[in-house]
Amino acid sequence: MEFTTILFYIFASILVVSALRIITASDPVQSALFLVLAFFNAAALWLLLHAEFLAILLVLVYVGAVMVLFLFVVMMLDLDLGKLRRDFKRFVPTSMIIGGLMITEIALILWRGYGGATAPANHLQVQANGETVSNTHALGKLIYTDYIFAFEIAGLLLLVAMIAAVALTLHHGKDRKRTDSAKQIRVRREDRVRIVKMRSEASVESAANPVGSTDPARGKSTS
Repeated sequence: MEFTTILFYIFASILVVSALRIITASDPVQSALFLVLAFFNAAALWLLLHAEFLAILLVLVYVGAVMVLFLFVVMMLDLDLGKLRRDFKRFVPTSMIIGGLMITEIALILWRGYGGATAPANHLQVQANGETVSNTHALGKLIYTDYIFAFEIAGLLLLVAMIAAVALTLHHGKDRKRTDSAKQIRVRREDRVRIVKMRSEASVESAANPVGSTDPARGKSTS
């Protein structure tokens, strides 16, 4: 048995055990940590298949970003673990039926796509312009040439989703002061500075206390 085959069985076994612990762990934080372990072992399997780009993408995107978000949500929510354990057995039959259907569909797709393969995936070479290139090189050239329009549309959709998430979570409270950029742009020069002509303090006092009148506060004449 080759060393690569031994590594495959080791990583696959740890991946299956981690996947089972995700749905059987009593603590949501433990489930999230077992999911991280499952992602790492799945990335190792991708590396064995010479799919380096997919492996590093799985680690960076799912482990580095999505799992951190999961942990924040789990820590912020006040979960009733007793209720979750009590209702777990009630949903086991339905989840087993749905899981069985998903496994059957995936098995049929894999059998349809790889049933006639005669060579292992790690022995297949990627050819581009008559030369052998890496998986990442070939995938990058394919994305940025043949599928560049679909790639840009996907990036635009992600940008719209990010802006929508920020807009949905933005609350305009009366006790909060915010800057309206649109009003700042539409403002005129006359609205920014207004010059007001005022009388001096001496003229105001002389108008309030004319000559010959008595100052009620001091009790004497101002003349």
